[in-house]
Amino acid sequence: GPAGMGGVSEPGPQAPLAVLSKVELRVSCKHLLDRDTLNKSDPCVLLLMQTQGQWMEVDRSEVIKSNLNPVFAKIFTVDYYFEEVQKLRFEVYDSHGQAGVGTHDDDFLGGMECTVGQIVAQKRVTKPLFLKYGKFAGKSTITIISEEISGNNGYVELAFRAKKLDDKDLFSKSDPFLEIYRIDDDRSEQLVYRTEVVKNNLSPIWEPFKVSLNSLCSCEEKRKLRCVVWDYDSRGKHDFIGEFFTTFEEMQKAMGENKVQWDCMNPKYKIKKRNYKNSGVVVLLDLKIHRVYSFLDYIMGGCQIHFTVAIDFTASNGDPRNSCSLHYINPYQPNEYLKALVAVGEICQDYDSDKKFSALGFGARIPPKYEVSHDFAINFNPDNDECEGIQGVVESYQSCLPKIQLYGPTNVAPIISKVARVAADEERTKEASHPCPPLQYFILLILTDGVVTDMADTREAIVRASYLPMSIIIVGVGNADFTDMQILDGDDGVLRSPKGEPVLRDIVQFVPFREFKNVSGAATSSCL
Repeated sequence: GPAGMGGVSEPGPQAPLAVLSKVELRVSCKHLLDRDTLNKSDPCVLLLMQTQGQWMEVDRSEVIKSNLNPVFAKIFTVDYYFEEVQKLRFEVYDSHGQAGVGTHDDDFLGGMECTVGQIVAQKRVTKPLFLKYGKFAGKSTITIISEEISGNNGYVELAFRAKKLDDKDLFSKSDPFLEIYRIDDDRSEQLVYRTEVVKNNLSPIWEPFKVSLNSLCSCEEKRKLRCVVWDYDSRGKHDFIGEFFTTFEEMQKAMGENKVQWDCMNPKYKIKKRNYKNSGVVVLLDLKIHRVYSFLDYIMGGCQIHFTVAIDFTASNGDPRNSCSLHYINPYQPNEYLKALVAVGEICQDYDSDKKFSALGFGARIPPKYEVSHDFAINFNPDNDECEGIQGVVESYQSCLPKIQLYGPTNVAPIISKVARVAADEERTKEASHPCPPLQYFILLILTDGVVTDMADTREAIVRASYLPMSIIIVGVGNADFTDMQILDGDDGVLRSPKGEPVLRDIVQFVPFREFKNVSGAATSSCL
């Protein structure tokens, strides 16, 4: 399905939305208004996108303390549909700690509107920031630099530490942080990543972090990188400790058991001090490269699709003996779950080479002990949960329903994690001998009536699964509130784990079956 950052105009049946590419946006500001009496403003940028006439927040940057000319480390990623007018709005706020950013008018430092197309065409856009009612925010400007990602070549995980850095503080030790800049062909520098600050430590170990290869080096191994170590100052006047230059090619020597280290140099000290050696050493402890494949890569790589169906057997569906139940056992016509299963399953069946479906249930008490299970085989054969085609799933469903007791809660994370474990095992098995995409791709089809109980665990499970050869289709059955499902779909912004980690790929597609049960299978499939 179309990844969901567009959605301004409704395409006709002959004009499906084609994602031209993904675009990375880097944001910086100059001459921001100073809202704080003692310190300078602590700016943060919110990115909003217009969806069906409404401004929806897509993502937000980090907060930079006490800085009126911030360069944000956060890289915003949006899908670019060239045939659409995709309106963006950037809003800059002075943040006050944990209070929600953007909640007080007096914290608003200015906004700017443009389209994705304008930024892509100009590559670099600088515009004034405006307050309410079209009033200029002093001399404040915002600069957006865009870069199209042509093909996703994966990401790299890096772990840095430093040793024996210069001490810049009088009464305590330095508070170091590291910045990595990519040097572009025009010699301009783009901030790739800024680490956290390690307080009062001349030999800090920074948290490992992930960056896309596109962002780090434009997928060119020999492109020069500048790495700078600073001593953090709460008033924004960070002290320069030293710098070094490297390339991604050189960094790759840190793979496996090896480490790479560089002298952290202060050019002024090098000139002034005769016996100057360095201002400390920076060590790359570990580097891991992760390739990222699109669904098309998997299909074109000749991989097999493996489908798993998961059916919601929680009590909110209603007693199957009652005609109002979504699981009503009706000898004359299929209930809502069977209709959804057949409609969506027949589309999925075309992609499955062996036409065998793993079929699982969740949220019911099951025999023999009638304990609640959130991932049981509906054929009651835990060693082989596969059914022959959609008809086999239908028969197992009809046979299983009278034997179980609908219960709860609606926990979806266990089934996502179960399929993810199989996908991870498959990837590990193939990775050593097969540099191409894994030979199996896993699709989990979840049929549910709505509200999810374990929302935080489910978000975490989806973020983890987004690193695997796996997609999730959620079909909403009945007329319940599907707000949770729309959040998991991520079409109005990037889905994040409870800790704030974004999904690597948009792997969830939500379909409310009530909107499609009276249309053709082809129309339903176009929404999946």
